[in-house]
Amino acid sequence: MQGRPLFSLQETTIGFGGKPLFEDLTLHISEGDKICLIGKNGAGKTTLMNIITGLRDVDAGEIWQLQGITIGYLQQDVVPKPGQTVFDFVFEQMAADNTVEAHTYKVESIVEKLDLTITDRMDTLSGGQIRRAALARALVEDPDILLLDEPTNHLDLHVIEWLENYLRSYHGSIVCISHDKAFLSAFSNSVFWLDRGKLRVCPRGFAAFEEWATQLLEQEQREIKNREKILALEVDWASRGVPARRKRNVRRLGLMKDEREKLRRDKNSLNRLLARVDFGEVKLEDTSSKIVAEFIKVDKSFTQEDGTVKPILNNFSLRLQRGDRIGILGKNGSGKTSFLRLLVGELTPDKGKVKLAKTVAFSYFDQRRKDLDLTKSLWETLCPQGGDHVNVMGKMRHVVGYLKDFLFDPATATQPVGTLSGGQKNRLLLAKILADPQSFLILDEPTNDLDMDTLEMLEDVLMKYKGTLLIVSHDRDFLDNTVTQILAFEGDGTVNGVIGGYSDYLESQKAKTQPDKVTKPAAKSPPKHVEKLTPAPTPAPVTVAAKAAVKLSYKLQYELDNLPAKITALEQEIKTLQTTLADAKLYMEDPDTFNRAARRLPQAQESLATSEERWLTLEAMASGT
Repeated sequence: MQGRPLFSLQETTIGFGGKPLFEDLTLHISEGDKICLIGKNGAGKTTLMNIITGLRDVDAGEIWQLQGITIGYLQQDVVPKPGQTVFDFVFEQMAADNTVEAHTYKVESIVEKLDLTITDRMDTLSGGQIRRAALARALVEDPDILLLDEPTNHLDLHVIEWLENYLRSYHGSIVCISHDKAFLSAFSNSVFWLDRGKLRVCPRGFAAFEEWATQLLEQEQREIKNREKILALEVDWASRGVPARRKRNVRRLGLMKDEREKLRRDKNSLNRLLARVDFGEVKLEDTSSKIVAEFIKVDKSFTQEDGTVKPILNNFSLRLQRGDRIGILGKNGSGKTSFLRLLVGELTPDKGKVKLAKTVAFSYFDQRRKDLDLTKSLWETLCPQGGDHVNVMGKMRHVVGYLKDFLFDPATATQPVGTLSGGQKNRLLLAKILADPQSFLILDEPTNDLDMDTLEMLEDVLMKYKGTLLIVSHDRDFLDNTVTQILAFEGDGTVNGVIGGYSDYLESQKAKTQPDKVTKPAAKSPPKHVEKLTPAPTPAPVTVAAKAAVKLSYKLQYELDNLPAKITALEQEIKTLQTTLADAKLYMEDPDTFNRAARRLPQAQESLATSEERWLTLEAMASGT
């Protein structure tokens, strides 16, 4: 049931930089709406958020807002006040009737769930912790419309899962921008898609968006093909017409010219939307050693401010082979980044050894982005030796064209790196690393501040990468699509290994908490290159979840789940069409219906055959047969 309307834009025009961003834009937010707002970089997502909050106005049209409602916004840029605690920051803009005593428990609960303490000083927090404090403030304010812009950045997986549950039961309306597909799928019930200056509304959550959008784009492709056919007939008519007839039909010729130009623009627009950057296969030199790195009984710990010793690794042994694709999970401070720094030689172990193959070479995406010189331009960053071309996996590409692949405006090529946003710096560092990746690629939280288009492009590149890959990420869908093993840093030196992606790790954790409900598989030895991982104080073997079948990605699983219904619908449609065409009188009595059915029948039969073949393929993948 649709709730009462809270906010509307009616036939609005919105400009940006002197150009119209939206024309005739209409949208509605009602009670209970949990909306994900998606679109390419520059599509207008942030502009739309600013209009809803009242930070900017529309150029034309009407804005309506239900009197008395409150709108809350996750702040992006928080400047900490000296000495201000997290508790004081969260309460800073609370309404006068919301007393501290009445809401202290709620504040403490939310702050604790976000891995902060209310007595922490804001001016001592890291950038990620400040962002979590801003999220706590937005949630505590409990507005009627809650606006969230990339809320999962810098959150650990267990915090993201808590936030999903919180938003799922949130009584108000939500508008959320995020690149995390699993996060959006967990709580959203509709999608606002900003596509080429238009707002398209999917009336279901993000879990159904890709299928819905695919159908929409396929329909658009069919319409363009039909328009091309009609235009071809018009051109043929004009070319064969006698001069006198052409002269009498100047208006028709003018309309034909206008349609040709409009068709060209629409076709180019659709092609740009569907275009994917193809980097080709990442070719790497073969190395003689199959083992590229090895941890041998490594100990590592750190002494904290209060004098206590925090163990990161205890008697830890691990063998990494060429071609391994490993995802790394764990809470902040559990040792993920320290493990990577030990691997590349930035840290030394307290005990034990870290051995590397002589031929191994690292490409390292550091979430701190220390390899970027903020004083250099984007051009100089990609072409440090000068010139205007970048060697991208053996092919010379002009630097501006390569920057466009990573969604940069050509005008930014000569700007200093220091003027870029966090997301833009991430994209630039990825562009630098992926131009010529080495045989061992390490990505430490690469998805923070990335939009979906860049994320999908990164997934495509990594799918073709043949070297050894380590990824630290909190993006579950990204891990499921890119890695085949998980190392989970559980804290206190405990490290568990699981074969598969994040979904497999989650299943293994559920099996541990519900031992009576799970039939335990026969014990399996871990892969030969994964030695015994030893937590403190008692040694224990790495936990490896048995996997008999390939774990499908979220997209493929969704497709498999929905194919039976699609096949049934096509079978019924074909049966109806055949019955219709079997009527001998139909052609004479209703030729239009006969022609439509005759055209549709072979299309439906072809679609059924394709769907059945696809279903068999996915079933085979899922069952491991």
